[in-house]
Amino acid sequence: MRSVQVVRLEGPSAVEVVDVAEPVAADGQVLVDVRAAGVNFPDVLLTRGLYQYRPDPPFGLGSELAGVVRAAPAGSGLAVGERVAAFSSYGAFSEVAAVAADQVVPLPDEVSFAAGACLPMNYLTAHFTLAVRGRLRAGDTVLVHGAAGGIGTAVTQLARAMDARVVAVVSSDTKADVARAAGAHETVLVDGFKDAARELTGGKGVDIVVDPVGGDRFTDSLRALAPFGRVLVVGFTAGEIPTVKVNRLLLGNTEVVGVAWGGYALSHEGYVHGQWADLLPHLRSGALSPVISQTFPLERAAEALATIDERRVTGKVVLQP
Repeated sequence: MRSVQVVRLEGPSAVEVVDVAEPVAADGQVLVDVRAAGVNFPDVLLTRGLYQYRPDPPFGLGSELAGVVRAAPAGSGLAVGERVAAFSSYGAFSEVAAVAADQVVPLPDEVSFAAGACLPMNYLTAHFTLAVRGRLRAGDTVLVHGAAGGIGTAVTQLARAMDARVVAVVSSDTKADVARAAGAHETVLVDGFKDAARELTGGKGVDIVVDPVGGDRFTDSLRALAPFGRVLVVGFTAGEIPTVKVNRLLLGNTEVVGVAWGGYALSHEGYVHGQWADLLPHLRSGALSPVISQTFPLERAAEALATIDERRVTGKVVLQP
């Protein structure tokens, strides 16, 4: 089969599409014929050996996919020919993938394979961010950084589906259009977002800040909070990991909350399926619908990764074998 492999830790340009043996399912694994795969920022980090998981090259790349079940273990609840979405540590950018059954979920007929490939990482992360770590309640105001990106649009859509007010932080008018299309009630530019958020809330501040970006905007995120508000730390796409002066938390009765969905979900059997059950009504209604900016064939994987590396993406990028 064809598979995207990292052959040198030199960035997106060093990946190659090569012929490798099809995977053989181990105990508890499902074989999936891949129809689409989602491309994520951690995939870019892996091409440079900068992610927390650091395999030695050559290795297969890709962590989320959608496709059709070729084979499934007894008791998995999955049937041959069933449409599914899934996530794994590696190998999604291939024509066939072997995935742990606990990481495979049924894909509704209303959702395309391309959209399904964008769901596992971002939307399960969004659910964990808002419903679990953020303790979101209907009527809360949520400020979303990087609101035109994959995580940002997922968080925006889910927060709106959970009856929250969404203020999207963006860097351009084009990205503001993407955020509004994803469901944001208001958009504000990065420069001056704190004051804009205060003005939009009548001086009260926002209840939740979702931050997958990090960098130098973090202090103003804390200042944008209402009393008892919380900043949810999802990632650091800006590259810089901010520090917290905890006196600000004391004075404002606020919180900084870490969000690490993958580590928690993988260590709690059945957790992902519970999350998926919560999301299914919103998927079927169309309230959750991934924003796909570009779709590439497998042979152009390096180009797809480069669009993310160079920050030229709104929403998600998809590979199709």
